[in-house]
Amino acid sequence: MAIMMPAADQAVLGRRAEIVAALRAIVPGEGVIDSAAEMQVYESDGLTAYRQPPMVVVLPDTTEQVSQVLKYCFEQGIKVVPRGSGTSLSGGALPLVDGVLLGLGKFKRIREIDFDNRVVVTEPGVTNLAISQAVAHAGFYYAPDPSSQIACSIGGNVAENSGGVHCLKYGMTTNNVLGCEIVLMSGEILRIGGKAAENAGYDLMGIITGSEGLLGVITEITVRILQKPETARALMVGFAEVEAAGECVARIIGAGIIPGGMEMMDKPAIHAAEAFVHAGYPLDVEALLIIELDGPVIEVDELITRVEAIAKGCGSVTLQISTSEAERNLFWAGRKAAFPAVGRISPDYLCMDGTIPRGALPKALARIRDLSEKYQLGVANVFHAGDGNLHPLILYDANKPGEIERAEAFGADILRACVEFGGVLTGEHGVGIEKRDLMPEMFTEIDLNQQQRLKCAFDAQGLLNPGKVFPTLHRCAELGRMHVHGGKLAFPDIPRF
Repeated sequence: MAIMMPAADQAVLGRRAEIVAALRAIVPGEGVIDSAAEMQVYESDGLTAYRQPPMVVVLPDTTEQVSQVLKYCFEQGIKVVPRGSGTSLSGGALPLVDGVLLGLGKFKRIREIDFDNRVVVTEPGVTNLAISQAVAHAGFYYAPDPSSQIACSIGGNVAENSGGVHCLKYGMTTNNVLGCEIVLMSGEILRIGGKAAENAGYDLMGIITGSEGLLGVITEITVRILQKPETARALMVGFAEVEAAGECVARIIGAGIIPGGMEMMDKPAIHAAEAFVHAGYPLDVEALLIIELDGPVIEVDELITRVEAIAKGCGSVTLQISTSEAERNLFWAGRKAAFPAVGRISPDYLCMDGTIPRGALPKALARIRDLSEKYQLGVANVFHAGDGNLHPLILYDANKPGEIERAEAFGADILRACVEFGGVLTGEHGVGIEKRDLMPEMFTEIDLNQQQRLKCAFDAQGLLNPGKVFPTLHRCAELGRMHVHGGKLAFPDIPRF
């Protein structure tokens, strides 16, 4: 599929050999890839519907090399697209034909584990799961756990503000990152935040987390680690109606109970996951809730009793409580594998990502069913029910003419519905190119211009990851220009300075 991206700079393309040589001088050895065959693996990220080979790939392994690469590109006016593990589902790492793809895959060292301050200092290429594995021997873990945690990098998690099963109770990435080292497009190296829970001045970490590679390249991250709870148990609850499952979610939260995780799957997703993992999911239900409760044993026992009563009050037809750690992990195995499982029942799928208020869950699911009929495409729903983060998987076959276009239109209508119901366009996957042109559904032109001014403060030339997030690409100098129509200023009586 084609998507509108910034026009290629032919002058830059004409200097490709010179640029490759300069990058090899900065990152010697195997740090620069320029052959078409070897660059093919970088032509897309997890949103494989869109593909574009980069002009050249550079793989630095030190902060100084990143700084030199960015400084060179800044001085030469060359666009740069940062990339972590490439698991982004919004096209955030889609390369540019005239751009340098800056891969952080060699930044895979954990620099420090500080149990006294309960932090880990890590490089961005370390996988999410590897952080938890590095501290597990001491009874600690890193809370945010995207389904792709075995592969996704912590740097990418920061760029997209990723969540996961346990974000309901323990927060998104932004709630668990304390500091970072970031390299600006000019090559300047900044250190923001640190090991302390609070820092003076503006919340720059809040700006960088979720910035999708538009503001700088992250080369070090300080994350908060938590002690593992005394116990954790999961309930697997089936419902004959999706609406009843949604009502159960609302009642649990309304009762003041905050589970460690609360996930929902509808029937197509249940069947796909069970066939893939054999977790013992009930196949005769329309919706399945997996609810994890953690903490002191006595508290968990009490919460299980209360949640069980709420579920039965909502009309649950099956209810199973884990009796061992192995069984709890098995309950979660199907949910964690739901995305690849659905890949077994459909040649292709689009994984959407929108967020709604919990109370709108039944209404949103009914709308998705109606849209499925309208576009004549199947859909499997898997989502973080506790915080209203929907992940509808739209099933299509790219080999059938018109299906990808219908799938895209279907997905766009789901995201519009999320905004209509009081939600937002994204929960954890980011905007990238997937939701870029839908941003005006949620933001006015004034809002978008103000957001872009923030980018201009970090990247005045607009060289870092251009074409992403913003539906209309403005040069920074254009944002403050005054519109004159018919030779007349708007509001001519207002003093201007």
